[in-house]
Amino acid sequence: MAISDGSGGAPTRVDALPEIDKRGVSRRSVLVGGAALLVGAGLMKPARALAAGPTGSASATMGAQTFGLSAAQQAGQRVIWSYPGLTPPPALFDAIRAGLVGGVIFFGENISRPNYPSQIQAVTGQLAQAQADSGIGYPLLLMTDQEGGVVQRLPGAPGISEKQIGAAADPVGTARTAGTGAAQNLLTAKMNCNLAPVLDVFRQAGNFDDQFGRSYSMDPVVCGECGAASITAQQTLGVVTTAKHYPGLGAATRAQNTDLGPVTLDVSLSDLRSIDELAFTYAINANVDMIMTSWATYPALDPDLPSGLSPRIVHGELRGRLKFRGVTITDAIEAGALQSFGSTGERAVAAAAAGMDIVLCSARSVSQGQDAVDALQAAVANGQLDRGAAIHALQRVLALRGPVG
Repeated sequence: MAISDGSGGAPTRVDALPEIDKRGVSRRSVLVGGAALLVGAGLMKPARALAAGPTGSASATMGAQTFGLSAAQQAGQRVIWSYPGLTPPPALFDAIRAGLVGGVIFFGENISRPNYPSQIQAVTGQLAQAQADSGIGYPLLLMTDQEGGVVQRLPGAPGISEKQIGAAADPVGTARTAGTGAAQNLLTAKMNCNLAPVLDVFRQAGNFDDQFGRSYSMDPVVCGECGAASITAQQTLGVVTTAKHYPGLGAATRAQNTDLGPVTLDVSLSDLRSIDELAFTYAINANVDMIMTSWATYPALDPDLPSGLSPRIVHGELRGRLKFRGVTITDAIEAGALQSFGSTGERAVAAAAAGMDIVLCSARSVSQGQDAVDALQAAVANGQLDRGAAIHALQRVLALRGPVG
């Protein structure tokens, strides 16, 4: 994941930089229960139970009417859109009202700090109203990167960076407090999803993660425990939370930035599993809502494809070995690491084929989101993407969004 953490923006700009207590009833159980209620209405099967399930003929024969959504709307609910400047363009509102948008990501350029929080509250309120007008019945995911330290879009909490948290006298308690602050800040802005925390385990001082204070520690246990505390604190308050950048960017050098170009991390399988992936097991055990994959290539797991385009990594490692049943989300689909993988549409289809539930279009261009939606719809229609797998992915996404405020 790059400096901008999903932004795709210029990594040298500060405003473009990346971006239950263990609750008795976890979000996961709420999602399964909520989805189960919809079964009786013929709308949905339990989403979490289907997370890694088969894509058999029964699912494949479920038509667009399964969700009361057109084929285009089914594709659109899996795409996160973005826009430039302080005011969303009419085309974004039109797309939302047409049911083609699953969520919107916000960056520094979308938020007026002198007028915070009133300006962004007005925007998020308008976007939510457009979604209500669509008749879709599921809230948009309104998200940002509120990691802390340098990497946060909203002024205010958490303020403190992950590196400062990891170095605190009580790292876990400090992470919990920071997570609570981040969630409260997002809710004040009328957002409901945080693309944080980062669970990368950095290897060397000053490397890619460490130079911006984006990693809790060189110790995977500290990273995992702090990440789980932050996740639990945020999800307790109803904010959808994301662990990133799976399976980990901690070995990336200072110059290895997936926003700018391809990155290969030649880490041994033993180290990947005992260091990098270990931190993510804590997040999974904490019932994290989403996991964002990185765009780096890991030859020990797949010598040919970046993580978010690799069925071996998404299905084999994350779903299979680690048993993650939540929602998968890509990093910025416009990242330079994908320069050899074609257009926005081609990248979106490749990510979906690998097992990614949500495609993050963060180039601040409404046309980018539309391109992804069109490509996903066409790929399901022509059989390039398995229809049953697409339905399972949609089920997971809608089940996640159902309880969101």
